[in-house]
Amino acid sequence: MAHEEDSLISTVAVGLSYAFGGGLLAAKIGLPPLVGYLVAGIAVGPFTPGFVADTALAPQLAEIGVILLMFGVGMHFSIGDLLAVRRIAVPGAAAQITVATAMGAGMAASWGWPLMAGLIFGLALSVASTVVLLRALEDRRLLHSRDGRVAVGWLVVEDLAMVLALVLLPALAGGPPEGGGPDAWELFQAVALTLAKVAAFVAVMLVVGVRIFPWILARVEGLRSRELFTLAVIALSLGVAFVAARVFGVSFALGAFFAGVVINESELSRRAARDLQPLQDAFAALFFVSVGMLFDPSVLTQHPLSLLAVVAIITVGKSLAAMGIVLALGEPLSTAMTVSASLAQIGEFSFILASLGLSLKIVPPEGQSLIVAGALVSIVLNPLAFAAVRPWMQAQPQDPEPPPAAQGH
Repeated sequence: MAHEEDSLISTVAVGLSYAFGGGLLAAKIGLPPLVGYLVAGIAVGPFTPGFVADTALAPQLAEIGVILLMFGVGMHFSIGDLLAVRRIAVPGAAAQITVATAMGAGMAASWGWPLMAGLIFGLALSVASTVVLLRALEDRRLLHSRDGRVAVGWLVVEDLAMVLALVLLPALAGGPPEGGGPDAWELFQAVALTLAKVAAFVAVMLVVGVRIFPWILARVEGLRSRELFTLAVIALSLGVAFVAARVFGVSFALGAFFAGVVINESELSRRAARDLQPLQDAFAALFFVSVGMLFDPSVLTQHPLSLLAVVAIITVGKSLAAMGIVLALGEPLSTAMTVSASLAQIGEFSFILASLGLSLKIVPPEGQSLIVAGALVSIVLNPLAFAAVRPWMQAQPQDPEPPPAAQGH
């Protein structure tokens, strides 16, 4: 165990070192580095022998990782790209989230879990990883095709839905225990108050932030100091997240997301994203390491059938539902196959939801372990999903349009 006086240094140093080793090995065998980061977290976690990182510090480091991840999502969020594919992405993603959440919640109910635990579990299984999706589309030169843009737009809608879920879950967690009208009314009041706070925060960001943040970045850029510009971007991302939580009572994640959206409107957004990328990468790695630390490998032997069911929902049930929805919306088979293969995995938002559910004492610990295990297996299997649908994807010509200015996450 790390000594108390150097636990922060040892947790960061060993966590990043293990993450580098695991990420390097994963990349060598053709997997996304985040698989290696998760395995690194399992290696330094309390359930495996050897060095054990500080389990009290890890969640705080993970929170910074979440803030920077969400800030990056906002920085690359393009309303124009979403509007271009809104006819399929918006109803398609909404229907797919509903179906996948119902499957996950139904399975959790069969295990005897409460309804709220099942809903959070189902939501975690419904959302795919944009990191994995973008890597898969880039490797197959599909990112700038129409089918690729539909898949990315679909994921944008999923991400927005998860941001809303992260805001509402704390209010819903205190919902009516056992029946009566007053409790239901209190729940309605709690949700209404949460939405009012979110609306106030969004209004401040869109009215004040849109004017102030680009002005600040422009003034700092005029000083021609690279370190001050980078520090300004970091201060804005973390500062807005902190103010959002302390003043408006909304999540760090939502504050960071809207800070990114606002800065994305600045002419200096590309430089801001480039300067912040190394810090985002480092803390994203620590985030995945901290998630891996919560994984109990005993779930593999104690709940093997449950894990198989989770993997089946992620890789088969969710993908088949997405394919049927795309075809029902009148899209070609190539689009349906691209979207279904893209969604056959879960990732960062699943971990954020599971961690929130765990902290609210709604999702049991084995639920988090099942989600982490399901993510590892589904990400490893994702290339096979693309290989299986490749003949149908090749049957349709891809759109040769040039890539949009801001793409993906």
